[in-house]
Amino acid sequence: MERRYEIIEILKKSKSPVKGKDLSDILGVSRQIIVYDIARLREEGYKIVSTRDGYVLDTGGKVRRTIAFKHTADDIYDELKTIVENGGKVIDVIVEHPIYGEITGRIDVSSIDDVEKFISLLKASNTKPLLEISGGIHLHTIEAPDEETMERILKAVEKYRLI
Repeated sequence: MERRYEIIEILKKSKSPVKGKDLSDILGVSRQIIVYDIARLREEGYKIVSTRDGYVLDTGGKVRRTIAFKHTADDIYDELKTIVENGGKVIDVIVEHPIYGEITGRIDVSSIDDVEKFISLLKASNTKPLLEISGGIHLHTIEAPDEETMERILKAVEKYRLI
């Protein structure tokens, strides 16, 4: 039981996702035990999100909006960079597919470094970004620490004609 609360404290204090391997090393248990503990913590009501970079504790209190965009694949870097430079986090991308309906992909970028890693991964994968399915029209769920920051993000994105 105490170990689970140590996991919560580690996630609360971390400014970035924490890998399961890192948690297992810190706490001296197997990766399987960490997976089990995370599942139990979720059952207790903790909002722990699994991202490609590790676990994140959703502590709430943040502002989230889903915003519509239209641009080409060439503008993805500028779009994401503008959002994170203004204090936001891009949670996901959502597109409408004519057969499958809504398709959502996790992005989870909150810094320039995250944006650059995401763009590198996108290029290295030799796949097309989801926005190409829908002619450039897509949605992003954006998170900000407060309403003022969200308004600044929306103005910055509009200024760059990405919305």
